[in-house]
Amino acid sequence: MGDLILLFLVLIPIVGSLISYLIGRKNKVLRDYFVAGVCIIDLAIMLYLSSNVILKGVTYSCNIPNICFQGINFKLDGFRAIYASICAFMWAMTSLFSHEYFHHYRNRNRYFFFLLLTFAGTMGVFLSADLYTTFIFFEIMSMASYVAVIHDEKPGAMRAGDTYLFIAVLGGMVMLMGLFILSNLTGTLFIDQLHVAVEHYLEDGGSVKLLWAASMCLLFGFGAKAGMFPVHVWLPKAHPVAPAPASALLSGILTKSGVYGILIITSQIFLYDVTYGKLILAIGTITMFLGAFLALFSVDLKRTLACSSMSQIGFILVACGMQALLGHHNAYAVRGALLHMVNHSVFKLILFMCAGVVYMNLHKLNLNDIRGFGRGKWFLNICFLMGYIGIAGVPLWSGYVSKTLIHDAILHYLHELHHEGIHGFWNYDIYSIVEWIFTISGGLTFAYMTKLYIAVFWEKNASAATQKKYDDMNKTYISPLSKVAIGLSALIPPAFGWTSVIMDKANSLNLGLMDKIANLGETFMTEGAHHFEAKDKFLDIYSSECVIGACKSLVIGALVYLVIIRPLLMRKNENGVREYVNVWPAKLDLEDSVYRPLIMGVLVNIFSFVFRIFDKLTDHVYPALLFILSFIFRICDKIVDCIVAIVRYLFMSALNNDKEGEAFAVLREESNQSKALKLVTNSLDYSLILFCIGLSVALIYLVLLHIN
Repeated sequence: MGDLILLFLVLIPIVGSLISYLIGRKNKVLRDYFVAGVCIIDLAIMLYLSSNVILKGVTYSCNIPNICFQGINFKLDGFRAIYASICAFMWAMTSLFSHEYFHHYRNRNRYFFFLLLTFAGTMGVFLSADLYTTFIFFEIMSMASYVAVIHDEKPGAMRAGDTYLFIAVLGGMVMLMGLFILSNLTGTLFIDQLHVAVEHYLEDGGSVKLLWAASMCLLFGFGAKAGMFPVHVWLPKAHPVAPAPASALLSGILTKSGVYGILIITSQIFLYDVTYGKLILAIGTITMFLGAFLALFSVDLKRTLACSSMSQIGFILVACGMQALLGHHNAYAVRGALLHMVNHSVFKLILFMCAGVVYMNLHKLNLNDIRGFGRGKWFLNICFLMGYIGIAGVPLWSGYVSKTLIHDAILHYLHELHHEGIHGFWNYDIYSIVEWIFTISGGLTFAYMTKLYIAVFWEKNASAATQKKYDDMNKTYISPLSKVAIGLSALIPPAFGWTSVIMDKANSLNLGLMDKIANLGETFMTEGAHHFEAKDKFLDIYSSECVIGACKSLVIGALVYLVIIRPLLMRKNENGVREYVNVWPAKLDLEDSVYRPLIMGVLVNIFSFVFRIFDKLTDHVYPALLFILSFIFRICDKIVDCIVAIVRYLFMSALNNDKEGEAFAVLREESNQSKALKLVTNSLDYSLILFCIGLSVALIYLVLLHIN
């Protein structure tokens, strides 16, 4: 069994979710504090275990046999200790913030119930020792977090939930198919054994194409959750409609569960593989630039932050690509990827909670509506500023450190190519273009974050009466508990960044906190027990070359703000007041223009035609089989009916009996009941269609594989 404390880290939130639901039926305030207490207890246990990992070099492991036939396996080492701790910290902070944020919300019991279930699923992912365990908790996390996306039950939220479920169901099915193939090829799904197993498989003459097929299935599944192009479409739509605490978790930690899987592929299956490195570098570059470009046009506070998340995931993927390309000399890329994961989690925790403060006071997110809200609110201003200059890569803040490491990894690879005499567009110049896109994307980050900061905290609202209303809120806009959650989170970027200045150049050592984190987690992404030499991983991040590189991005960002955002993305309205405008063409929406028509039109018709042919064949050749299948489908139909009934009961409120204290709220709920039920049913139907498509593809593929 091993260290059962790892199992308790997952079970505590699961048991807590049930207890919190029962408490919430009687006492809402006690329920809120209980949920926060559960998250804080998990955080305390996690910090204790992590301290043993850091100080004593202890590794924890736990095996629960005969669960889902394969058993559940957990492990806690350096990298897992880092991200399990971040996971627990983010849940603790958002649970504290949720007490005030959800004060006037409906369906709070439902939200907190699924919040803790999502916590358990996410913790299980980061503690998983094998990919089968990863998959199980990955699906628990995905399904439970769906409820947070559709929490408001408005048409926009339900449509975003459709998209989220689309990605979750299809990505999960494809991932499972990849796990079947990979297990068949290598004989193991244990993460620590994969690299050796893959080497033995290839040495024995195994098929490289099959290995790539399995890995691309995994990349699709994990990349979908990470927000990787082209399966990023859920991310800019789910975050704006989800409650702000849920958005912080979706962006800050759930996307990292996808990155976690991509790191496994990078470091265990395709370690030092140049072809894979080029592929992931290309995808990362597109994701990095496209996310920043979309954020530039957005005039919605949370949508801008959502597109920003996509861009920052792209930065991490670029680092993953450089890990493969640089081979044994990939220390900068490894450490840059890990540290930017950590940084991005913290940045989005801060920024989405700050956005939540704006929304819970105004119930608006459009920049023109919330303009001037932050004037005079110095606590909120400073906290947002910590996230803003951190994510923009300003020197002395943590984002500068991780971005500098990734940037220097690209420059290091260019230097190696030049030293080896390699030239030509595809062999050398293309990487120079990647380096420039990296710099420009950093500049765009600074530009769109400056737009948000100036609009909310420095500009005045177009209406003097509205501005006076905002100013009157300066002493009542946030509770002390929310200040604790946001303030503690906002301390991290400067604490990490300022300590990075402490260096021992004589011994090639950086004595800062971020360097300690990188040392702890780097072995997860290297070969076996391989450790980088101090001279290989030491980088004087405040050398003139590094600072100039960061300043290039900041100058580009300032120019974009002054030359593009102010004159081109702001226009005068009919009253002569300059407003922010979104000039991005709606027709360029990838989901609405390509994915939905393809799935709901072409693919559904194709499968319908195939099944009609199959139906005709069974009528003449397999009547007994048809009878059996019909019986099975009837049972499945009844099961689905039961599920729909349960979902209706859970989703359409009344369970938590939240008292809104307003008579019109009850009337509104009754008038929207049938409409909301239809939206939920449509969402379930949509997901079932996708499930059938994914299952059919998986079965057909496995049959063909068996025949071959």
